[in-house]
Amino acid sequence: MTARMAGISRALVLALLLALGACAAPRPPAPGPAAQPERPSFSQTGVASWYGSDHQGMETADGERFDMHAMTAAHRDLPFHTVARVTSVATGRAVKVRINDRGPHVKDRIIDLSSAAAASLGLGENGVMNVRVEVFASDQSP
Repeated sequence: MTARMAGISRALVLALLLALGACAAPRPPAPGPAAQPERPSFSQTGVASWYGSDHQGMETADGERFDMHAMTAAHRDLPFHTVARVTSVATGRAVKVRINDRGPHVKDRIIDLSSAAAASLGLGENGVMNVRVEVFASDQSP
């Protein structure tokens, strides 16, 4: 093989390698710090109960009419219109409710759910359930 042919062969191999390199998938980004899960600004664990048809259409503490089919709840301290996540301690099932009333008026309970929210959560026949109530910034309206 002549020197000229060897030079052409090397140039072709180099061109082929460059062309193949251009077809390669981009490298994934270097691993950075893992995203931290959002932490609640409020968390409370206790007993939930529900209310429904006996209160249907009555005025809630924030002035709107109670709708047992809406995903709403009564809480003693959370500001009106706060969206809270209510999670069953037993099953892990969760619902989001908007606070529009004050209560519950039974000492050992922490939240009263509308009948729709209670049904979605799977609140049983006895009418009470152990839950965790949490408020997350990402659930609130801007």
